Amino acid sequence: MHDVAIIGGGPAGLQAALTLGRMHRSAALIDSGVYRNAPTSAMHNIVTNDGRPPAAFRAAAREEIAAYPTITSVEGKVVSITGDLGAFALELENGDRVDAGRVILATGVADALPAIPGLADAFGDAVAHCPFCHGHEFAGGRVGIIGAGEHTPRLVAMLAPIAAETVVLPGDEPVAPEVAGVLARLGAAIRSGRIAEIAQEGDGVAARFSDGSSEHFAGMFTSTAWRQAAPFAADLGLAMSDGGAIVVDGFGRTSRAGVYAAGDIAQPPGLPMPLHAVAAAVASGQLAGAACVQDLVAEALGM
Repeated sequence: MHDVAIIGGGPAGLQAALTLGRMHRSAALIDSGVYRNAPTSAMHNIVTNDGRPPAAFRAAAREEIAAYPTITSVEGKVVSITGDLGAFALELENGDRVDAGRVILATGVADALPAIPGLADAFGDAVAHCPFCHGHEFAGGRVGIIGAGEHTPRLVAMLAPIAAETVVLPGDEPVAPEVAGVLARLGAAIRSGRIAEIAQEGDGVAARFSDGSSEHFAGMFTSTAWRQAAPFAADLGLAMSDGGAIVVDGFGRTSRAGVYAAGDIAQPPGLPMPLHAVAAAVASGQLAGAACVQDLVAEALGM
């Protein structure tokens, strides 16, 4: 029986494991080998790790965690969680079982991209969804933005100091007059027409239209529809935000005793949405790990 089972080997789960290991608490770190940032060649906006490949980050983290003997690494996919505080049972796809008194969900989210041929192949580097993570890499060039929703003007304004020119690509969808007005005021161009293909081209990326024309960009941005990558929030009956994130307190505690959530899946109090960033995931993993320790101490003291 472990003190804690951590599901997910991304930044949040790795940090939670390190925190628990340093406090000599036993934890199983269960990693399915599936990571949201796998498509990108480099992470950014993480101090001391800016520009580091995600795989190198994970390898370095695992090397550090290996120094703490109370942490057990488990390769596999969790398919079910049963039980309650003090006696959770996690069943793995290969038939193995992990028992733990508490569970940290660090299972991440999965992105659903617009259905444009070639977009998935370019996503992660030439096409991104976070200007904090990838905007600087497009500095001084033309930047394309796929879609023209209500949040597009905010992205255009964020890119103003970075991009030489910003072009909004709404496809065949009409642009709302209020959005078009703000885009015009910001100096962003609108290039309508159905995008037939996204293709990496030279030192950038091209949007090829159904009429045979194309536009070349240093990089592009697209919004993604994300969802929980694992079903455990629903399985455990956890309270959820309107946007589909797990509602947590300031330390990652969920609505169910003994279950914590960290990383992209968790929405802390006071925020309108989860913070989808590696640095934020690391911070939330540390908090969830610390919460487990504090709750174990409170239990030992009969509090």
